[in-house]
Amino acid sequence: MMNYKDKKYHVVTYGCQMNVHESEKITGILQSLGMTSIDKPELADVVVFNTCCIREGAEDRAFSNISALKKYKAKNPEMVIVVCGCMPQQKQGKYDFKTKLPFVDIVIGTHNINMLGSYLQQISENRSRIFEILEQPVDSCEITNVVRDDKINAYVNIIYGCNKFCTYCIVPYVRGRERSRAYEDIEAEVKELVNKGYRYITLLGQNVNSYGKDLNNGMDFATLLSKLSQIEGEFKLKFMTSHPIDFNKNVIKVMKQQPKVAKCLHLPVQSGNDEILFKMNRHYTIKHYYSLIKTTKRQVKNVSLSTDIIVGFPNESEQAFEDTIKLLKKVKFDQVFAFMYSKRTGTPACTFPDQIEESVKNRRLNKLLREQKFINKHLLNYCVGKTYNCLIIVKNGVTMGLTDGGREIYLPNDSGVMENHFANVKVEGIRNHKLSGVIK
Repeated sequence: MMNYKDKKYHVVTYGCQMNVHESEKITGILQSLGMTSIDKPELADVVVFNTCCIREGAEDRAFSNISALKKYKAKNPEMVIVVCGCMPQQKQGKYDFKTKLPFVDIVIGTHNINMLGSYLQQISENRSRIFEILEQPVDSCEITNVVRDDKINAYVNIIYGCNKFCTYCIVPYVRGRERSRAYEDIEAEVKELVNKGYRYITLLGQNVNSYGKDLNNGMDFATLLSKLSQIEGEFKLKFMTSHPIDFNKNVIKVMKQQPKVAKCLHLPVQSGNDEILFKMNRHYTIKHYYSLIKTTKRQVKNVSLSTDIIVGFPNESEQAFEDTIKLLKKVKFDQVFAFMYSKRTGTPACTFPDQIEESVKNRRLNKLLREQKFINKHLLNYCVGKTYNCLIIVKNGVTMGLTDGGREIYLPNDSGVMENHFANVKVEGIRNHKLSGVIK
């Protein structure tokens, strides 16, 4: 029987910010059992792999790293190995955890991670393997003892799951349908974070703009943003991810009017071609997307824009790809997260004809990244003369202002503004491909 007090744990995370935040919750559970962190998984008493199945690369890395622990488990049979998250939740996953990884002690999905502490206690009393993949989330889904690594940025879930069923995406199948958190719980968590000194609080969801649709109480995402902005304290609210079909003028209005809402927007477009968007089941056109971007730029001063793009989706012609390049040139995103299309077993797109060859996908991705690199250089010139409300930070002994979109503006070290507070910074020039400015 294992007593977890003073034992060592190691958590490995794959995937996006939502998985990172989930791992913060897992860490809280482990620390509540009296455990402490260790950097080397092979020396840990408990190793947790929080997996992601959005892209094949993340799956392959996870399976390889889990398999590598087999030899250490042979040397230390008391080691407890846990696999949780999206990969086990897949009904038609690439990997069979039950048969191919018999040395793993606990295998759970996305709906019962909050029960990890209880599963570990079961293992300590009875070394029988636990394999429990639930079809629906358990009733008690709140984890209050979250351990956050970052002291400035904090994540807060506002909605779980997704109802969109994009043809390339596995999320609705492994995360379930949309479930909004109660406003009172969100407000209480944000207030606690503000009181602890967090400056940026990011509201998380697969589609934050769907918030409240299942609550039937008149609360929508724009209202949520507006109400949270009334909380006292020095902080800013960010949010991700938005879906273009649900992102609307009401949210833009709140972004414009509320100083505590960060002037940055992550709005995944995925493709610049209407035919591909239709095949992706995205429910909007490029004309609609351009309209949202135009309205946002007009209403929200100095807004920072970022997006997600998939290249090489089935049946993507050279012209369709060039439409995406055209989109980049027209919108001029501050940041682009671009990926080659990856088949996800169990999604409709996996069975689509006219799958694109890897070499073609690779060529297109490289071209897109080169174009975005060129755009980024020119965007630096666009920043000169503008004023941004920045968080003042000190990095490697250098004082700088951090814009809402993450750009660094180098400042004189004697600027006179306290670190970890907001101030207006005017960009005066570019030095060594970096922005420089002064407190205004």
